Amino acid sequence: MAGMLEALIFLAVALTLLAGGLALWRLVRGPVRRWGVAGRAAALGVLIAPAMLFATWKLGNSRSVQLFGGIVDRVETSAPVVALTFDDGPTAQFTSEVLDLLDQRQVQATFFVVGRALERDPEVGRQIVAAGHELGNHTYSHTRLVLQPLPFIRQEIERTDELIRQAGHQGEIYFRPPNGKKLILLPYYLAATGRRTVTWSVAPESAPYEADVIVARVLDQVRPGSIVLLHVMYESRAESRAALPGIIDGLRERGYRFVTLSELLGNGAARAPD
Repeated sequence: MAGMLEALIFLAVALTLLAGGLALWRLVRGPVRRWGVAGRAAALGVLIAPAMLFATWKLGNSRSVQLFGGIVDRVETSAPVVALTFDDGPTAQFTSEVLDLLDQRQVQATFFVVGRALERDPEVGRQIVAAGHELGNHTYSHTRLVLQPLPFIRQEIERTDELIRQAGHQGEIYFRPPNGKKLILLPYYLAATGRRTVTWSVAPESAPYEADVIVARVLDQVRPGSIVLLHVMYESRAESRAALPGIIDGLRERGYRFVTLSELLGNGAARAPD
């Protein structure tokens, strides 16, 4: 429902800008001999361009709307379940630290890994799967795929899929685009190959970056069926790693249960693509 509302809002704004542009065009169009056909076309382009650029930017950044295929940023459910998802990595040192913490608290999560990092540390990927967690695809090189050609998109995704399978992952491989960016070719390829895009509904790692602030944001924003985005696998993400115990304990005190994405998508009706 929220995804549909978001789509209607940015469509309404784009149409408003377009209508305003057309109204201005009527004011300036004047006689043909004054403006000429080329002049009119140029003026119309200038007036319409902001609406088109806004709609394109909004679509490329939306977490719940894309042109093709399935996309989900949370699951509509009354069950008190939440999915922790970790982007980037894996890295031998910090992924092991996170795995130890999750094991101590008996929490399962989903790791959206970068293929290049997984290729460098394949044993870490196997450890993630062996511990009962789930691997997702975050491209091979973490390149934004918004303006990339189809062969490059295919290579980035399929090469990482293969590495994920080699790590022992079974079942569907969910995909998350770097920085959440997508536009036309990426969703088209994902839909054509039966892949689903998974984004997030809770992203607590904006400034300030202190652990207690991150914890407070998660506790304030999580709802049943939420997907939480965190980055915990690099040295620079110490505050996010430090926030994990507080996030887990705080949500458990509120009655939440932690599940992988596969489990989450089985607990309620995932949003249909808008």
